[in-house]
Amino acid sequence: MHGWTGRILKIDLDSKKVSEENPGKGVYEKYIGGKGLAGYYLKDHITKAWNDPEMPLLLFNGPLSGTQSPTSGRMTVMSRSPQTGTVGDASVGGKFGTRMKNAGWDGIIITGRSGSPCGIEISDDRVSFTDASLLSGKLTGEISSILGEKGSSAVTGPASENGVKFSSVIFDRHYAAGRNGLGLIFAAKNLKYITVKGTGKTEVADPEGLKKAREDILRLAAASPVVMGELGITNYGTAAIYDLMDSRRMMPTDNFRKTHFDHAKEMNAAVYKHKYHPKRYGCMGCHILCKKMTEQGEALPEFETMNHFSSLLLNTDTDTVMEANRLCNEMGMDTISAGATLAAYSEIRGKILSGDEIVRLIADIGLGRGNGKALGAGSFDYAAAMGKPEASITVKKLELPAYDPRGAYGMALGYAVSTRGGCHLRAYPIGSEILRKPVPTDRFSFSGKSMIIKISEDANAVVDSLTACKFIFFGASLEEYANAYSAVTGCETSGQELLRIGERIYYAQRMMNAANGFSSVHDDLPARFFNEDGSSGNGIEISRINRDDFIAARSLYYSVRGLDENGIPRKEMVKELGLT
Repeated sequence: MHGWTGRILKIDLDSKKVSEENPGKGVYEKYIGGKGLAGYYLKDHITKAWNDPEMPLLLFNGPLSGTQSPTSGRMTVMSRSPQTGTVGDASVGGKFGTRMKNAGWDGIIITGRSGSPCGIEISDDRVSFTDASLLSGKLTGEISSILGEKGSSAVTGPASENGVKFSSVIFDRHYAAGRNGLGLIFAAKNLKYITVKGTGKTEVADPEGLKKAREDILRLAAASPVVMGELGITNYGTAAIYDLMDSRRMMPTDNFRKTHFDHAKEMNAAVYKHKYHPKRYGCMGCHILCKKMTEQGEALPEFETMNHFSSLLLNTDTDTVMEANRLCNEMGMDTISAGATLAAYSEIRGKILSGDEIVRLIADIGLGRGNGKALGAGSFDYAAAMGKPEASITVKKLELPAYDPRGAYGMALGYAVSTRGGCHLRAYPIGSEILRKPVPTDRFSFSGKSMIIKISEDANAVVDSLTACKFIFFGASLEEYANAYSAVTGCETSGQELLRIGERIYYAQRMMNAANGFSSVHDDLPARFFNEDGSSGNGIEISRINRDDFIAARSLYYSVRGLDENGIPRKEMVKELGLT
């Protein structure tokens, strides 16, 4: 085959035995790779408990990995989420996906539990197991340094060892598979790290066709102000939209009790750039280079992190945000969930947290000490235990990111129906509602949003399966990537055909969630957004969401998605998509 290696590495940590899985070409064409192929291998295990030794930990790249396709350095990590009980997956950058392909593998499936803390080291066909006991308690950066030249790395920190529900996996020192608590899956298997390196190359069916597709993609990206513009992602990273969210009066502030931050101008991307003098840095195979690093090698926070450690907590000190970001990554835990959990804590206490308190509490969470032990359960369980469930701003127990849904109704619907809980990246309607790309829509209306969400979910599912970066699609489209996919694999396809594959991949996730009891009861928003207005001003009115309108939009979404009135997959749709 071209693009794919046709080989998947299977590792049993109980016996330390290694074997090889060889899916037929039909499976690859049906699920592509990344999120799609990982889901294919998760579906038969999804009703197991997340800490069952037979629950697989899945790491998959895509057919574009290791090729000249732009932004092809991403990969998917998947299992059942310890935090939400849903399908838990994360798209993550760095080098790991490419190095896995170099080693000859389209994916890695890990089951079982090691008798003691261990590491897995992969070099082409060779797999070895190490005693990782001495790495227990160490920060992720220290572990990455110790691993040195062993290859691209995936490591966990103290947070996973101490049972933090939003533990993350840190790839290549600076890239987090953050949401859903995937670090706890590593801990449940007594797995501390994985390294991979290889000497192979990805075979491409049509090199000239790929060259042309690449040129088309790069040309369209260059013409996109959002991607490559002076104030765009390439120059400011995702922090470029910090001011924009505030000016649109939809910046989550004071634990989502407000939607405008009076100090936003003192905490925006320009302030960070002037104060910390960052350089551009990015994933392997990407020219956008959205990550920003100081000369000392410290990563600047992404937009979500900036928001959740500034406006969400009413913090006005950038150094506190920098330290909170650094410490979350070193502890190995998701910044969005960490910041939102502290915001719930602050609301319940009725006290604004100082910078020192924010940093101390993050350390306490990661180390499982003091109040941090309870906070490590996430805001949903913590607020419920304190008798203040309304302080947890979550969907399916996953904390909401930095877009207040009262300011963008497509985002409101997208949060509610997302298969992994409060997630903006399943559909990302902010593209059309705020950035006005590819087509502008009325952000204060549910009109048309049900279909927009459905199509966007399908598109992003296939993007995470190819794999590619969502940012490039502010310029290019699935048509250009269909040309790249066709050139790499030799499987002629179109953008619409890829979209249909994305529909299959996403529907399969709805099926897996339904198998664990998820339904319309869980496809909902916190009551705050239906009962309280946001922060109006500058001629913009931010009103509470009309619940009847929301329910109607959700019902229409179920219809266009092919679900029944309770959000459950229909047998005829399962058959139509070839998921039987």
